[in-house]
Amino acid sequence: MATGPPTNDGADQRAVRDLEARFEGALGDVTTARLAAARYLDTLERSDVPDEPDRRDDVLLVVTELASNAVQYAPGPFTVRLRRTFDGVHIEVHDTNPEPPVPRRWSPRENSGGVGWHLVHALATQVSVVTGTQGKDIHVFLPW
Repeated sequence: MATGPPTNDGADQRAVRDLEARFEGALGDVTTARLAAARYLDTLERSDVPDEPDRRDDVLLVVTELASNAVQYAPGPFTVRLRRTFDGVHIEVHDTNPEPPVPRRWSPRENSGGVGWHLVHALATQVSVVTGTQGKDIHVFLPW
């Protein structure tokens, strides 16, 4: 279950607090992670409207894809963090699998998945993966 709901300190000129939400790794946590990100973006949009309307959907799609991959490929808990940067939104997902994501060939005829990691790269201005003995951190920067 998510912890630390995003909050706005009430002043439009002040920064929105970062989101940090932890999940157990259950299938339903993908939806919960997306909803937590949507609440964060609701708060962010009150004081900082994106340059283009699709930016919000891009962030939500990336969060959904990364959370889905964490549930599917990494046993146990994962964490989603979002923060506003000077030029966009930084998404970080930590999971317990130390192996970096591997792009898979996508085949619409087979409907076997594999499109998510390609979508993340297509939407992002920067993607990096930091691996360690306790898992990995995926960092994605998107324009806002």
